Amino acid sequence: MGSIDNGVRRRRGDCTSNDFLPEESFKSWGNYGKALMDIPHRFMDRVMARSTDHMELVDMKARSNNEMKKTLNWWDLIWFGVGAVIGAGIFVLTGLETREVAGPAVVLSYVVSGISALLSVLCYTEFAVEIPVAGGSFAYLRVELGDFVAFIAAGNILLEYVISSAAVARSWTSYFATLCNKSPDDFRIVVNGIDPNYGHLDPIAIVVLTVITILTVFSIKGSSVFNYISSVIHVGVIIFIIVAGLINANPQNYTPFAPFGVRGVFQASAVLFFAYVGFDAVATMAEETKNPARDIPIGLVGSMVMITLAYCLLAATLCLMQPYKTINVDAPFSVAFSVIGWDWAKYIVSLGALKGMTTVLLVSVVGQARYLTHIARIHMMPPWFAHVNEKTGTPVNATISMLVATSVIALFTNLAILSNLLSISTLFIFMLVAVGLLVRRYYSSGETTKGNQVKLIVFLILIIGSSCGISVYFATSDGWIGYAVFVPIWVISTVGLWLFVPRAKQPKLWGYP
Repeated sequence: MGSIDNGVRRRRGDCTSNDFLPEESFKSWGNYGKALMDIPHRFMDRVMARSTDHMELVDMKARSNNEMKKTLNWWDLIWFGVGAVIGAGIFVLTGLETREVAGPAVVLSYVVSGISALLSVLCYTEFAVEIPVAGGSFAYLRVELGDFVAFIAAGNILLEYVISSAAVARSWTSYFATLCNKSPDDFRIVVNGIDPNYGHLDPIAIVVLTVITILTVFSIKGSSVFNYISSVIHVGVIIFIIVAGLINANPQNYTPFAPFGVRGVFQASAVLFFAYVGFDAVATMAEETKNPARDIPIGLVGSMVMITLAYCLLAATLCLMQPYKTINVDAPFSVAFSVIGWDWAKYIVSLGALKGMTTVLLVSVVGQARYLTHIARIHMMPPWFAHVNEKTGTPVNATISMLVATSVIALFTNLAILSNLLSISTLFIFMLVAVGLLVRRYYSSGETTKGNQVKLIVFLILIIGSSCGISVYFATSDGWIGYAVFVPIWVISTVGLWLFVPRAKQPKLWGYP
């Protein structure tokens, strides 16, 4: 069977020009010329246009021809959250930040970054409950900040997912090589005469991405079961590391506890925040969740609490096993077990990292396809990418297209290059979602007065500006004058927003505390 388009039954797999060029602008050269002449007006219209909850939930979903299957519950989402976040980061970042930046107080750094990540999780949770669609942060921003901001965000979101998936796929090869007692380059094709950052071709990364993509294409519930099994194994490895490490703990290694002071704790937390990235992919599964109002808060918040607890216990265990000055920055847990004479345990650590990266890739493939699906529903990308397969209930076109893009990057590009490109786009999206939630609370078109609009904009500018000022001053100075200037501005503007701008909306189902 196929879908019906304008009274004509289309067979499954058929493509028409409307799948790629749907707008009237492309129907004739005359229309195209008029559209070019109308660019200034159309641009301003896009800058000012905002979507609505109903449009995202009903009108946009209808453009996919078929519904995504609602098969997920809170238990699935918790394990998707665990699978999306706990990857290789904890096994790599902890060593460097402990030895060079925070010392044993790195456990406090994980608490700080965990709280920060939880604040972002709560933003995503409220949006996902109120607007349970596959578009995630893209749909939220389109409703609250408009098409233009959503368009900029769409590019950042897709860039973030392609780069992060490519980076994790290449890391997968490295850890697989460790399990086999080989060098990563033994599994790569080294092309002479090409920049080393791009000349070490990684076919294993493509194979792993392809296998995971095939699984996600056939069934989201099947992907959930696979993720659950892999995550349970991964959690088992983490428990082994904690128990085995504590058996060999030496409390003297916790002295001094904070050799780099409070500043070191916060500097490390800024880097360790990226060990928590990935939860936003779970929000894109809201459209496939049976009861979003109940399942999403439990799934997202529950998984983040579990992850923070696991990270803190792992960091504490590492610092109890050996003095922080002797921790290896490249493979901290593996070397720590070698130091205590458990050299065989490094294989269990590598297996845990490998399982973690597999589930991270799985959730990333699911998330990026759903982002692209919703972006295509809006016609910011060709509608062909928005099609949902009638039989599987999954966005096959979007999933395979993102596989191709990610595979090309993963095949050629060095991990260091990918890591440098990742951070800014991730934080930019998290910041926009937080701003979008404030706008949702304090602005309603046709109801908020002009005076309250001006106050909202002024307070938001002061909050963002003072936050940036605090961050820049922290990074460039050891003094206190900057804090004396920026912290009061932040406090006054936050309290001013709370006191002087009336709330325009209240959450209908679940609200940010």
